[in-house]
Amino acid sequence: MKRRLPLLAVLGVIGPGVIAASAGNDSGGISTYSVAGARYGYTMLWMMLAMTPSFVIIQEMAGRMGAVTGKGFAALIRERFGVRPTFLAMLMLLASNAATTIAEFAGIAAAMEIFGVTRYLSVPVAALVVWLLVVRGSYRNVEKVFLALSSVFIAYVVAAFLARPDWLEVGHAMVTPRIVPDRAFIALAIGLTGTTIAPWMQFLVQSNIVDKGTTVKEWILARWDVMAGAVAANVIACFIIITTATVLHPAGAVIESADDAASALAPLAGPYAELLFSVGLLSASLLAAAVLPLTAAYAICEAFGWESGIDRSWSEAPLFNGLYTGVILSSAAVILVPGIDLIGIMLVSQVINGVLLPFLLVFMMRIVNDRAVMGRHVNGRAHNVLAWGTILVVIALTAVLLGMTILGVG
Repeated sequence: MKRRLPLLAVLGVIGPGVIAASAGNDSGGISTYSVAGARYGYTMLWMMLAMTPSFVIIQEMAGRMGAVTGKGFAALIRERFGVRPTFLAMLMLLASNAATTIAEFAGIAAAMEIFGVTRYLSVPVAALVVWLLVVRGSYRNVEKVFLALSSVFIAYVVAAFLARPDWLEVGHAMVTPRIVPDRAFIALAIGLTGTTIAPWMQFLVQSNIVDKGTTVKEWILARWDVMAGAVAANVIACFIIITTATVLHPAGAVIESADDAASALAPLAGPYAELLFSVGLLSASLLAAAVLPLTAAYAICEAFGWESGIDRSWSEAPLFNGLYTGVILSSAAVILVPGIDLIGIMLVSQVINGVLLPFLLVFMMRIVNDRAVMGRHVNGRAHNVLAWGTILVVIALTAVLLGMTILGVG
């Protein structure tokens, strides 16, 4: 019985970290990883390994703030920095999340079109499903569905083994840094960083910790969920790169998105590889399409003291439910507009994320080191060195990304 109690305690806190990190492997992320593997083979695998500690550190700090304070990231920003900076941050977060949610519904449309289902059917149905899931569900049930969708990412692991890579070559690429001296490589390297550490993920993991009711006493176990989720998400990303690097790179296949990769796999690796890749894309897009509007709704309501929560009814939290509903409906509607420039929309979201991320990370460091807020749970010296180093690298890469985007380089 004594042995079972720790296991039950661990199972009780699983969810927020795994869901937040898994949602980061959305349709845009899968597309980025697929292009990296198809264009450069295993060359970029070492970057994913190098980025994992940074991702873990940032997610852990966000989760710790939620467990210690019982408040979301947006609420802490307002209390610590005032209304004006908070309003600007929330405006950018809403615009970024709305634009990225459009990309998720595009991923759903693309995945279902591989199975022969038109977007004019799949997108409205998907929008209705994700809306009902959150607005009509409870936190416990929604979390179970999100965890189930996260588990489907195992399809990418299976697809990688079906591709039969040379694992010695994969291992060598993992530990051997290599940079290809061309603009496209640099742009893609920055894109890998941006899709791994996205601004909305810090809001999501902290809000999930708070909504689940995780306290500082439970944090010693909950932090493993957050850290393991970050590691697992990057492992899945590596398997996506391995699959496309093994099959598409030697064939010289040119792809621009995840659905291109899925279609290209069929004649080279067989229909099962295409099926697994498509199922993974559909699951990832559904998860992110539900999570992104949820993150925006949580953050904005927390920032201005409005009622929020999955367990709240329309009468209890009208603005929370209204924001979530509005983002889903508008994003799904955009996908149904003929000739819409989805690439342009994704570029806009990338630029907004680039502006928002450095501010959020600096806000986070100020808050997590404030003893008046965090008490004895402030960062230690070693943690601060690692965290500030991570932030400086992210800010530098973000600045380069913005410059390249504005100048049209890459």
